[in-house]
Amino acid sequence: MSVSLKSVASLTAALLLTTGAALAQTKLNVYTALENDQLAPLKAAFEAANKGIEITWVRDSTGIVTARVLAEKANPQADVIWGVALSSILMFDKEGILEAYAPKGIEDLKPSFRDEASAPKWTGMDAFLSFIAVNQPEFAKTGAAPVKGWNDLLQPQLKGKLVMPNPASSGTGYLQVAGWLQSMGEDKGWAFMDKLHDNIGVYTHSGSAPHVQAAKGERTASVGIDMRAVKEKNNGAPLDVIVPADGVAWDMEATALVKGRPNAEAAKKLIDFTVSKEAHEQYAKFYAVVGRKDVNAAPKNYPADAEAKMLKVDFGKMAADRDRVLAEWTRRYDGKSAPKN
Repeated sequence: MSVSLKSVASLTAALLLTTGAALAQTKLNVYTALENDQLAPLKAAFEAANKGIEITWVRDSTGIVTARVLAEKANPQADVIWGVALSSILMFDKEGILEAYAPKGIEDLKPSFRDEASAPKWTGMDAFLSFIAVNQPEFAKTGAAPVKGWNDLLQPQLKGKLVMPNPASSGTGYLQVAGWLQSMGEDKGWAFMDKLHDNIGVYTHSGSAPHVQAAKGERTASVGIDMRAVKEKNNGAPLDVIVPADGVAWDMEATALVKGRPNAEAAKKLIDFTVSKEAHEQYAKFYAVVGRKDVNAAPKNYPADAEAKMLKVDFGKMAADRDRVLAEWTRRYDGKSAPKN
């Protein structure tokens, strides 16, 4: 009897080890454009609650991630898209790359952060806006009038002193270009950007880099992602964070499940986590506007009127126009883009 019990115990232990090894081998390829300092806390929180599932990040700027997902359409390598602009997510859906899934807790998201389809293909996480930041000591040297709206960036005193993201490689850059074109109309939008180009010193490949340069005084004024401008100001940089009076361009970061991948059940657990309160509390450390109704995110020095000035955006049009707009933007302005690493 004792031998039999020992055998059962040995067999049970072997099965447990085998099961544990199998679970440990469940690795999810997660494509993301989240900032690097967001990745470790999100990975740790998810893996702590989902033993045996491991996240492998594939991280780049929104434009690069978007191009990669589309290039891999015939043989997808991502299991989950987590933290990529909604305008890009809609492109993936149009190409048939996404699988419908309604995650647990979707009802706790604000309506604007949910796919309206009965079989949702995406859920929103947070909104990112495009702010102007002005380095006041540097700006005072120019003699230019105060910046209150977009046209104030066209003053000749600011020639070569501005920085903004390249829309072909930065989601923040693309949402800003799309915002100008949608709010001003195509002809006036391109005419505005022609004049703005005269004052641009460089187009960066990151939505946060422009505000970092302005904070250091390397550029006089910047256009870029809202939370980086506020972060630099809160860290002591002499920045004025400006919500343009004529409206703020914005996009939403979203999450989606990739169709046909072998680890779909584990991937669905990750999608569930992305809409959880725990995940949104992490998003709220980096974004002022998040998807859940029960998480308040606005940090110190975040402009109180920002949400009220968010432009009405047609995200479907942003997605549909992307290739055409980026080709035209590149033709006109790419000569001032920073070298790619």
